Amino acid sequence: MSQENVQAVVAMYDAFARGDIDGVLAGLAPDVHWSVAENFIYSAGNPYRGIEAVRNGVFGRVPGDWDSYNLEFEEIIDAGETVVSRGRYLAKHKRTGAAVSAQFAHVFKFREGKIALFQQYTDTAQFRDAMVSAAPRQ
Repeated sequence: MSQENVQAVVAMYDAFARGDIDGVLAGLAPDVHWSVAENFIYSAGNPYRGIEAVRNGVFGRVPGDWDSYNLEFEEIIDAGETVVSRGRYLAKHKRTGAAVSAQFAHVFKFREGKIALFQQYTDTAQFRDAMVSAAPRQ
């Protein structure tokens, strides 16, 4: 089952790259427990519980805040029911024009082929600074 879990994570990243939020959410268990990094810009609802909470609290906010928001994953580690990925967020804030290039690590825990738990780790200060930047950064 572990290779299927890795493929589910890759499919989720691919759906996000296409802007297909329904495709991202399709891989989640109905009672998913989704936690963004502490102090992340969308952490006010942590932990998000259930698909609609994830949609509204995280993915539904990205298009309003960012001109671009991409993930480049560098490695995916298959640990059976747990999959860990690491990579980089590349984003540009709509209002400030500030750029973000922040490392990330994502931990996915699967149950019956669906993502039941997600935990994000990233440089939260870069995202906060991008949203409050007085002048666009290059």
